[in-house]
Amino acid sequence: MASFDPPSTLKPAQVAVAMIESGVAKHRTRADLVFFKAVAAGVMLSFGGLLSEVIGGGSGGVNASNPGLVKFFSGAVFPVGLIMIVLQGQELLTSNMMIFPMACIKGAVPWWSLPFNWLVVTFGNLCGSLFFAAVLVKYTGVISTAPYNTFAVSFALHKAADPEWHQIFLRGIACNWLVCVAVWQAAGARETLSKIVAMWIPIMIFVTCGYDHVVANMFSVPLGILFGAPLTVAEYIRKSLIAAYLGNIVGALLVALPALYFYAPDYRAGGLADVEAGQVINQNDRRSSAETPTSEVCAKRLQ
Repeated sequence: MASFDPPSTLKPAQVAVAMIESGVAKHRTRADLVFFKAVAAGVMLSFGGLLSEVIGGGSGGVNASNPGLVKFFSGAVFPVGLIMIVLQGQELLTSNMMIFPMACIKGAVPWWSLPFNWLVVTFGNLCGSLFFAAVLVKYTGVISTAPYNTFAVSFALHKAADPEWHQIFLRGIACNWLVCVAVWQAAGARETLSKIVAMWIPIMIFVTCGYDHVVANMFSVPLGILFGAPLTVAEYIRKSLIAAYLGNIVGALLVALPALYFYAPDYRAGGLADVEAGQVINQNDRRSSAETPTSEVCAKRLQ
């Protein structure tokens, strides 16, 4: 009998189940581990943010004649941050904004776990971002000369001072819609290179277009303040952080809620039913949920 390799991409229904079970795994992880994973994620995303600012700030001549090209180059390098986060299994607030509502709505995770996780991960991401901005950028002097330092100031003002509150909120929606699509596509890919490409394209789009990511701004805006941007911490929190945070939540829900409706209408917590291409998997094909994750069972059905 002929043997066929499994498909390189999971079906959307399988990814939906994997997202729900990811929420269960995060819920069961100790709070200190979640926090320090979030700190690491803040650092990793800031590496991508720094690289993006170095490209943008150091391309003044090109920017004068081809500003769209510079935006594209900055957007093309930023995704390295999310790639490192996903491949290392760290905790990023914006993807958890998609995962936890899916798990809670399906009853796989208690609702109190959602705000608890978001709070812990928010402070972890913030600590990692501030540590990177202060210790590994400001105090190292890697961008302390023109045009990089002046670009950091202008970029912070462009993110937190120039736009109106509603504009940052709406930009946050578009941003996390794309980020959650990137995480979704990476979860569906079976091997590393495919995961990288699947994440790269949506993240490149959001950065090139100038949408607002609350965690990315936790690095770029404080960095500009450190270099003398005329912006107070209170102004940053009131106008940028809160607006981007709420917008990112809405953007995540625009991925999470349709995914549940389209691909996991029959999923029940505790392994009572799973969905594969819109149909319930035969219970005889699986062991208890404690022995075999649902997403693994779905993958085995394709082999």
